[in-house]
Amino acid sequence: MTFEETGGDHSSDRMETVAIALEEVLSSALPQGCITAGVYEAAKSLNADPDNVVLCLLATDDEEDVALQIHFTLIQAFCCENDINILRVSNMRRLAEILGGVKPGGEPMDLHCVLVTNPQSSLWKDPALSKVTRFCRESRCLDQWVPVINLPDR
Repeated sequence: MTFEETGGDHSSDRMETVAIALEEVLSSALPQGCITAGVYEAAKSLNADPDNVVLCLLATDDEEDVALQIHFTLIQAFCCENDINILRVSNMRRLAEILGGVKPGGEPMDLHCVLVTNPQSSLWKDPALSKVTRFCRESRCLDQWVPVINLPDR
């Protein structure tokens, strides 16, 4: 049974609400320097300070990349072990729009894994982050450990 099946008529509204909240979280975390993008960079950050990570996003495009799936499995296991919320994100194009999608040199960013971390100054209290966190917790109660969110096109 999936989250959509248990939610009835409100599930699509709820998924849209969570997708909007996720966009708000990313948009507010980016200028604070609380985004780590890239599988390798995320792995380094998770290893160095897992307690600072509040959310892990795993995004895929339409390609089936076996090596990427292995990385995802390892990252998911690490996040589950360290109580870090995880979301699968579809619509990588929209994710790139939200996060800028390119490094300062014009090189495209690796957005397959994106971490949202706490700012160093204080714990981050964001209502949008609370919505996403609550969604992840409720999904785990339904045995959906890595729920999928589709970021709607704008």
